[in-house]
Formats: sequence, C-alpha cells, structure tokens
Amino acid sequence: MTREIIIAPSILAADFARLGEEVAAIDTAGADWIHCDVMDGHFVPNISFGADVIKAIRPTTKKIFDVHLMIAPVDPYLESFAKAGADVITVHAEAGAHLDRSLQAIRALGKKAGVSLCPATPESAIAYVLDRVDLVLVMTVNPGFGGQSFLESQLAKIERIKAMIGDRPIRIEVDGGITRDNAAAVAAAGADTLVAGSAVFRGKGAADYATNIAAIRLAAEAGRVPHVQVSSAQRVRVGDGGRLR
Repeated sequence: MTREIIIAPSILAADFARLGEEVAAIDTAGADWIHCDVMDGHFVPNISFGADVIKAIRPTTKKIFDVHLMIAPVDPYLESFAKAGADVITVHAEAGAHLDRSLQAIRALGKKAGVSLCPATPESAIAYVLDRVDLVLVMTVNPGFGGQSFLESQLAKIERIKAMIGDRPIRIEVDGGITRDNAAAVAAAGADTLVAGSAVFRGKGAADYATNIAAIRLAAEAGRVPHVQVSSAQRVRVGDGGRLR
C-alpha cells in the first residue's frame, strides 16, 4: 500500500529561544507533523527537553505531535507525554526489557504507538510486536545529536522492514541526516515519513522553511517513481492534513 509522504520537521534544530514561533513557522511552511526528539542524557549522550516543553508549545499548532522518546527507562514517563499533547509516542526497542508492554501502555493511553531501531539493531527485534505498532522509526544516524551524516547502510534495513510489514497499516519513518539529496533513496526503499531537522530549519523563517520542506517532499515523491523527471517548480501536497492512517 502506498501512503502519502509525510514531512516531520524536528524541532531539535529550531531556535529554542523562539521555540513557539518556530513551531508556528513550520506549520505555516507546510510541515505535516511536528517531530519532538526527547533525550535524557542516559539512553543517548545528550539532553534536549521534556514533557513540560511539549505542553507549552502544544497550543501553537493543531498538527500531529510525533514524540520520539530517546529515554530509558521509558514506561514511567509515557503518561506525562500523553497528557502533554503527544499524538504519536515512539519508544526504542533497546530502551527496556518489555517492549510489548510499553507499546500496549501507549495504546491504552489513547495514542498511536511507534517503535524505533538504532542503526546497529536488526529489524528482527520488532518481528513480534508489529501488530502493536502504528509506526516503525528507523534511525539513520546514531541517536543523540542533530546534524549528523546519513548512514546509507540503513537503506537495506528499511527495505527489509517494508517487506516484514506487508499489508499492515504501519508507517515507516526515517530520522537522521535527511536532506533533499537522500530523500529519494529513503522513499524508494519504502519510507513514507521523513524527519528532517537542519535541512528544514535553514534560513530565516516560514518562507525559507517552506522552500526546504517542498524540496524534501518533491525529492521523496520523485524517488517513488524511478526514471521520471519532476520539475523543480512542482509542489506535492498532502491532501488529508497529515493524518496518521
């Protein structure tokens, strides 16, 4: 099943001094989802922000909040992120001993459930939870910092996950080093949801962000249609407002 391309700018690359304004700007610029990278300085070697920040910026947009929890332990914090306004909550397969339980807990909170894999983690780690998830997030850098280079080794993993999913209604998201230059390759491998940080928050505001988002979307759509040339003036639009389906 072919799903529309979703572009989810990561606010980790935004100007934190103007975070609410930045979220509003990417909303105006055509972002489909808002990607929130939560880091704890324990599971990953960096600290970003927590549930209170998500709660504070939630009123600035009606777009889906795609919350990626790079924290361990994760279960004690699921409810606080759900209450803060997360729509999709993604946990790492490596973050705890009971992944199935974590995914059940997310769904019990009324949220969409995602599972993420670090680059060194094989796709077999999620084979027995696919019926619990709405989204699989493939890390295409080692988690912890923005601005890293894309790991091409993960393209084959995306292809294998696509085959594992079959006809299940599960999105494949990629996060790490995504730009207009590699968006076609990840889409061709089977990804339909692209997280981009530095490649979106380049420029001085909504107009520049819109250009960046459009370029990534255009490249991803072109990657799904081999050998077809797409005009740089074209703009691909998501017709359903970025709903998760």
